[in-house]
Amino acid sequence: MSDSIKICHLTSAHPDGDVRIFHKECVSLYNFGYNVSLIIPNTTSRVEKGVKIISFESNYKSRRERMTKTVNQVLEHALKLNADIYHIHDPELLKIVKPLKRKGKKVVYDVHEDLPRQILSKHWIPGILRKLISITTEVYENRISKKCDYIITATPFIKNRFLKVNPNTIDVNNFPIIEELLIDYDYKLKTEKSVCYVGGITKTRGIIEIIKSINGSDITLLLAGKFLEENLKEQASKIDGWKNVKELGFLTRDQVIDVYKESKVGLVTLHPIINYIDALPVKMFEYMAAGLPVIASNFPLWQSIVEKNNCGICVNPLKPDDINKAIQYLIDNPSIAEEMGNKGKELVKAKYNWKNEEQKLIDVYKKLS
Repeated sequence: MSDSIKICHLTSAHPDGDVRIFHKECVSLYNFGYNVSLIIPNTTSRVEKGVKIISFESNYKSRRERMTKTVNQVLEHALKLNADIYHIHDPELLKIVKPLKRKGKKVVYDVHEDLPRQILSKHWIPGILRKLISITTEVYENRISKKCDYIITATPFIKNRFLKVNPNTIDVNNFPIIEELLIDYDYKLKTEKSVCYVGGITKTRGIIEIIKSINGSDITLLLAGKFLEENLKEQASKIDGWKNVKELGFLTRDQVIDVYKESKVGLVTLHPIINYIDALPVKMFEYMAAGLPVIASNFPLWQSIVEKNNCGICVNPLKPDDINKAIQYLIDNPSIAEEMGNKGKELVKAKYNWKNEEQKLIDVYKKLS
């Protein structure tokens, strides 16, 4: 029986309420009948949606302390729980794979990002060291991944990399939970000229170009999310287009839905860095599920989804004028924008949704159980 199998998800770096970890994977496994716990620092221990959340205080002052002190605390609590299967969500938790395996436990490594490629664009790592750290990280990650019972990746691109290391690898894509995003509204009744960006705010996710793109226009940018880089908000607020920005900060899921209801267009104009070109950003599919036409970066993969299916426009994300022209076109042509939004919604219903990915996750656990 699945309810006799104890599953424990572990994170040392992700926030409480992480959509992929908690709302998708943990809740899906619980709903299927598994006994599911989540160990996560610095929140409130509780039972939510059937998942037992186990927390502890970890006052780290740096990444180094988190990767040592907090990881050791995660391992301590994991061993106390004595689960059957442990599902880790951070590369820094690879160091606890061996101790868990020595206890006879099964371990799943959930790869959210292509870390070695991501390191190449980390601004806080000196440029001269990035390539060396990237190579060293990949060697280490591959070596430990061989010992895991299963590798779950967030995209097919990452899956193809890990298949060379561990044949027990599958992609469980981070597509949206459509039930919470299928909003009932009449697109024609939207009167405000508002576009939205929802998610973490960084330079490489295109915030500077987006703000510049609305300068001198009557477009309002609904900006939902946290600034993730030091001094970036100060820099952004000095751009002339900032006067058109309605900064909303971090929002709950219900508040995000309200932003989608107010918006006419969803923006996902990430920079063409190696870690984004083959990514499948959940915000793009959330916009589509909410019936919003998408303005996305002109990466070949994204073009094959957005433009091939006529659910938005792909632009050069480094050119604010191109972003502006796409926004103005969709604002000035509401019937076309509505049609694109409807096509995006139907595409997500049919293909790009969590229900399809959930079955892959359940199948992995059936094999491990």
